[in-house]
Amino acid sequence: MITFWLCMFFSFCSKHTQPADAAAEERTATVEAVPPASEYTISMGGNAYVTTLASGSSETVTSTTLANWTNANSKFSAYFRLALTGTLTVKMRASVLPSGTSSIRVTVNGTLFTVNLSGSAQTVYTVGTVNISTPGYVKVDFQGLTKSGSYFADVYDLLISGTATASNVVYANDAANYYWSRRGPSVHLNYGSPANTEWFYNEMTIPAGEDKIGSYFMANGFSGGYFGIQVNSSTERRVLFSIWDPATGKTTLVRKGPNVVDNAFGGEGTGGQSYLVFNWAAGTTYKFLTQGKPDGNGSTLFSSWIYTPETSAWRFIATWKRPNTNTYLTGLHSFLENFNPNQGYLGRKVLYNNQWVRSSAGVWSERTSGSFTVDATGDNQQRMDFKGGLDNGKFYLQNGGFFADYVSEGAVFNRPAMGVQPTVDLTTLP
Repeated sequence: MITFWLCMFFSFCSKHTQPADAAAEERTATVEAVPPASEYTISMGGNAYVTTLASGSSETVTSTTLANWTNANSKFSAYFRLALTGTLTVKMRASVLPSGTSSIRVTVNGTLFTVNLSGSAQTVYTVGTVNISTPGYVKVDFQGLTKSGSYFADVYDLLISGTATASNVVYANDAANYYWSRRGPSVHLNYGSPANTEWFYNEMTIPAGEDKIGSYFMANGFSGGYFGIQVNSSTERRVLFSIWDPATGKTTLVRKGPNVVDNAFGGEGTGGQSYLVFNWAAGTTYKFLTQGKPDGNGSTLFSSWIYTPETSAWRFIATWKRPNTNTYLTGLHSFLENFNPNQGYLGRKVLYNNQWVRSSAGVWSERTSGSFTVDATGDNQQRMDFKGGLDNGKFYLQNGGFFADYVSEGAVFNRPAMGVQPTVDLTTLP
């Protein structure tokens, strides 16, 4: 798995974002693949979401249960992955608090069942049996029908069995890391970095419909920092450029562009953050340019620009000074993550194309190879909805949404060369 020190070495970690920042929190527990069992207990705490929230309601998923379930128009959904076809029998452990009776609809991969519940004691109820004809993720929906009291139910676990569960059942079973499994796996592409790389250029496009709230689409990652765009809310989007602090010393701002906000970040590491509130659009290709250059006094200056077609110009974000650092750009990569654990059931995809680097001697060279990695959530088989590859000649990364197929760690993809170096005048950048 990718722990903090590996993140710092390879710069492949998922960065915590609210807004997105810093290195991934250290996670050292190794979770073995779920062994074959006659019955599996799947906790709602790490495997369920509120997928429809009725107006004015407060349904939520706690660390152990579906909770605050009062509105029949709200819906919960839980997910687990089966590698085999065959029969699947589903049960649920639930209670009606503080007392009373209720009737709920449970839908398993499209098959509807009605379950009647009663009493405040945790009780196992049989939902029903379905046939699994295709391996992949199974979706279980919960929706209220009738209730005698305030709440439909607290649902704690699903219990599954049958021939389809004979082996390779995947679900989040590491309670200490439910926060991460609910966020979903973070995925990365490593481009390699020649010696004395001073400039890194990349182009990125988020396909229409893939710009979900909580997404961070990172274009220019490198050892010590990252640069990309994110969806912070339904009304706010940002261009984000951040630099971690070194082991000794603090990163400081040298200068910033118009309307750029700068501050410090913490939580999973510390450093300097700069962002521009900008309503970027899905379906539009944005260009990213980053410079990393030693200042000759024991520090390195990192600067980033974004080309926005809406303004037909390069926009300067910031220059940060990282002390006790004497390096050009290394560990060049891109990544895709979701930083909102309540949005982890939604899928995301991003396209990358036309990667170039420029040496300190002024020589441009194209990067056409990308190697794929995934974070600890994928490595520990808490989630398997991750992949990358080529899409019409462009690199892509995809995660979330509980799709069936995935790409193995370490896969290498090679895109067609464009052959035309970036048309950017480095001497006239703002």
